[in-house]
Amino acid sequence: MTGRRLLVRGLLVAAVVVLLAAAALAVDYQRWSTSALHTRDAPYTLTLESGQTVRAVTDQLDDHGILDRPLYLRLHARLSGKAPRLQSGEYRIPAGMTAPGLLSRIVKGDVIQYRFTIIEGWTFRQLRAALEADPRIVNALDGMSGDQVMAELGRPDEHPEGWFYPETYHYTRGTTDREILARAHEKMRQHLESVWADRKEDLPLASAYEALILASIIERETGAPEERREIAGVFIRRLEQGMRLQTDPTVIYGMGDEYEGRIRTSDLREDTPYNTYTRSGLPPTPIAMPGGASLEAAVNPAPGDAMYFVSRGDGTHVFSETLEEHNQAVQRYILDGED
Repeated sequence: MTGRRLLVRGLLVAAVVVLLAAAALAVDYQRWSTSALHTRDAPYTLTLESGQTVRAVTDQLDDHGILDRPLYLRLHARLSGKAPRLQSGEYRIPAGMTAPGLLSRIVKGDVIQYRFTIIEGWTFRQLRAALEADPRIVNALDGMSGDQVMAELGRPDEHPEGWFYPETYHYTRGTTDREILARAHEKMRQHLESVWADRKEDLPLASAYEALILASIIERETGAPEERREIAGVFIRRLEQGMRLQTDPTVIYGMGDEYEGRIRTSDLREDTPYNTYTRSGLPPTPIAMPGGASLEAAVNPAPGDAMYFVSRGDGTHVFSETLEEHNQAVQRYILDGED
């Protein structure tokens, strides 16, 4: 009888010990699940490659001293059914994030989003240089000519200049330059179609592409947003009357690498397809990437009588109706160098 009582007592003691251990484990787990990872008050970037497991995540975090109790996270992942649902990519771990919170972020694929901005007025060459300079973007189009790039985008008959909409595009590490260009091209195509459909009647523009060309000139002519429609008005009236556009940005574009920061009189006389001092009408292609405001100005120019304009030197222009008034403005702001 005594031995039996001892056995029962021993089992009770063991049960109590197990229950106490389980309670302690539960308390410890609860504390762990609500405690912040050790990011030292600064975001940490976790990179998860395709096919990596929860153990790979816990090992990386443990090696960097960010995660306590790696076993807890592995058990949590398996018991919650999230272990096989991890998505590869880069994940930012902000200060205050818990281990379960991080696991949920990885399962959702809430990866780091970077930003690439196409600036209004950039040329295609500048755009490609910016893409190549971003270390997070894969240069899948490296070494290709502009024509080859457009063929890759399914537009083999298009000249690349002007066809990429200036905007900020979000992307993840490993995105290719082709993907970003495809998005920017589609954005420009849609926006151009939209403004062309709402264009002013009787414009001397034969197609949406001519509107794109004109918009690119407007973009490079003025840094003052409020002048875009006035600039457009001057160019439209000149086209209607058969006058040459005589705009310096097209000359500069046609000079290419020969441009050294200033235009000489000889440059204005040097005939190229883009020299609007020697040739009538629009140049053969856009000269830059126009933004939405310039596109809208090209198809909805401001009414008026001005046929000329000259820069004041501060980004704004003086508009004139007659050549005499224009020559006076040139004398004042260009030849005399007055403010």
